Amino acid sequence: QVQLVESGGGLVQAGGSLRLSCAVSGRTFSNTAMGWFRQAPGLEREFVCAISRGGSIRDYADSVKGRFTISRDNAKKTVYLQMNSLKREDTAVYYCAASIMYGIKRSQSEYGWWGQGTQVTVSS
Repeated sequence: QVQLVESGGGLVQAGGSLRLSCAVSGRTFSNTAMGWFRQAPGLEREFVCAISRGGSIRDYADSVKGRFTISRDNAKKTVYLQMNSLKREDTAVYYCAASIMYGIKRSQSEYGWWGQGTQVTVSS
């Protein structure tokens, strides 16, 4: 059984930084593409970023490009999301997700496993 556990969420002031982590167990991590999604109150869950199996390909939503960085450590079976220059509109529950598909995907349907989510709140 594949498990994804996020951590690192919290309350931060606008302009600040947070780093989220997602630890993966139960599957060969190096064969899994990873993504981060988020869901703000009253809105649908949306794509944030994704990283390929080997980490050489990354994709970002326009809203976070230049501020967020996704990375992975295959030895630790962990994917990270470094969030800088946070804005109030970044407030959401952040989910990591795992995909067995090659390449990187933006569609949620391509991801077969999901974490429970971690809350990120950005105050003004």
